[in-house]
Amino acid sequence: RFLQDVFTTLVDLKWPHTLLIFTMSFLCSWLLFGMVWWLIAFAHGDLDHSTRLQRDPAEGAAGAPAAFVPCVTSIHSFTSAFLFSIEVQVTIGFGGRMVTEECPAAILVLIVQNIVGLVINAIMLGCIFMKTSQAHRRAETLIFSKHAVIALREGRLCFMLRVGDLRKSMIISATIRMQVVKKTASLEGEVVPLNQIDIQMENPVGGNSIFLVSPLIIYHVIDKNSPLYDISPMNLHHHEDLEIIVILEGVVETTGITTQARTSYLADEILWGQRFVPIVAEEDGRYSVDYSKFGNTVKVPTPSCTARQLEEDKSIM
Repeated sequence: RFLQDVFTTLVDLKWPHTLLIFTMSFLCSWLLFGMVWWLIAFAHGDLDHSTRLQRDPAEGAAGAPAAFVPCVTSIHSFTSAFLFSIEVQVTIGFGGRMVTEECPAAILVLIVQNIVGLVINAIMLGCIFMKTSQAHRRAETLIFSKHAVIALREGRLCFMLRVGDLRKSMIISATIRMQVVKKTASLEGEVVPLNQIDIQMENPVGGNSIFLVSPLIIYHVIDKNSPLYDISPMNLHHHEDLEIIVILEGVVETTGITTQARTSYLADEILWGQRFVPIVAEEDGRYSVDYSKFGNTVKVPTPSCTARQLEEDKSIM
């Protein structure tokens, strides 16, 4: 199945493997056609010293045999045939070796090798270009806070995280979504070990779209429709079967390539009763961002109960 889409497989390979295939594809094609040129010369007698001596009738006596015309000039061994193969495929042309009109088969091989060389160049150079411009390179400058937090916002428990972009170039049509992955069981007793549940994200511009001109705090309101409705501080430990995956997608402004950045938070990476510190400040009429405090949090008063208990008993507030 991987070989059915060879180009994608080559792009997904690691750089050492890609460079090895890149080098071997050219070497093998040069050796293959070098052998073909050597066989043509051997079959035509170009390598026979007795025929090579009959070069120019002007140099011999009158009535000497006609001059011998080889298929390819200046091919005396496999080494010279290999050099001619390189000259044909990369179109260097040093001028010492060339195809004559003596052998139609040699002309056909010349055409075939040029076509094969162009195909190899297109595939290999296209693969190198795709690897150097892969979207995940841009995603490395899209950063998420190391920890997520749960705290009160407008009287409701909210799951919050911070996302930012280190580059000045924008991510166009950026969207963010979140999933909770945990083990669940149906009413019929079917156990789903990795059940994926989409949860609604809230952000300053509404919906799933974000304008990532500065770091944003994305939050999810933990209500009765949330899979975190029964989560309390006692559940936020490494034994808890819970993982929250955050996916940020958008189009790179400079290249037009769609990129995706992902992160996840395990239960012990979620801090209860904390809030992110402000990092955007105004200086001399301009806004500045202090990324050194990007993941810093501060403790805030937060009830140590689930969102369900807080909704059922308002006196806890």
